[in-house]
Amino acid sequence: MSTSTAAILGCAGTVLSAEEAAFFRDVRPWGFILFKRNIETPDQVRKLTSALRETVGRPDAPILIDQEGGRVARLQPPHWGKYPPGRAYGELVANDPLVAREITRLGARLIAHDLTSLGINVDCVPVLDVPDPKGHEIIGDRAYGDTPEQVATLGRAAAEGLLAGGVLPIIKHIPGHGRAMADSHLELPVVKAKLAELEARDFAPFRVLSDMPMAMTAHVVYTAIDRRRPATTSKKAIKQVIRGSLGFDGLLMSDDLSMKALSGDFKQRAKDSLSAGCDVVLHCNGDMDEMKAVMAGVGKMSKEARRRAQAVMGRLVKVPEPLDVAEARARFDAAFDGRYAG
Repeated sequence: MSTSTAAILGCAGTVLSAEEAAFFRDVRPWGFILFKRNIETPDQVRKLTSALRETVGRPDAPILIDQEGGRVARLQPPHWGKYPPGRAYGELVANDPLVAREITRLGARLIAHDLTSLGINVDCVPVLDVPDPKGHEIIGDRAYGDTPEQVATLGRAAAEGLLAGGVLPIIKHIPGHGRAMADSHLELPVVKAKLAELEARDFAPFRVLSDMPMAMTAHVVYTAIDRRRPATTSKKAIKQVIRGSLGFDGLLMSDDLSMKALSGDFKQRAKDSLSAGCDVVLHCNGDMDEMKAVMAGVGKMSKEARRRAQAVMGRLVKVPEPLDVAEARARFDAAFDGRYAG
């Protein structure tokens, strides 16, 4: 852990190239992330996760994936089960929130089973953004509901299901992407709402789940906090809001540095994110030139980041909660009338 650099990196394909393996051995990132381009079959993914961990010499090195369900699902049939978007859980049984909570937790527990069988131990879930009706559809049905209360309740259920199954959750996109009028993959969103409005709605679920082990920042400018910088690179947003009023003391990672919401070269993006208060930076696309530029701006994890990283890994349960997979999947599919079966 002490020799890890403050980065999470991706790779280009379904197997590691010799260049990638040598690069990862040299720069020793704290973790890795997988995307659809890295996924073919269960055996192939297991070999890839093993190869990634071998490069850094840590058998429990974090390997992340975005497996939300719906339109954000890197693992798909026929090898893996199908899961709904967050909104489907919120709409499940409008008059019985306990049922919605139970099925949300069950879905996450089943996803955890899928992931751990592949050597993946971190899922970029739950989405805690509260969508604004006028906001960009990039969040849309990924959100569990339209109110902070519903998002927080079902978000915690999902996080608990992952943790019970031996997978670490990541709350995202802190402190809230739901009001953004633009897709931060393509441009920088600027939110002009007053701080009191943000605190009451956008930030609220993150405060409720501030005990979670990891969080991913939003590439969003909140003019009430910092008129120039998005949360990812804003010392004010991280110190005053994320670490301050929200009380989050887990490991804070940037969203993907290759997203167009950020400006400057990759070295500067990495330096700005870490100097603002992120513990690690995320670079996803596996482009070697970009990764080299990112790593030019990244050093060893800070003392605080190492402390948080150690605490994060301590949250991984050694023995997952028992699960009868066939029975659980049948119950899950029945809850949705078979819409996500197969």
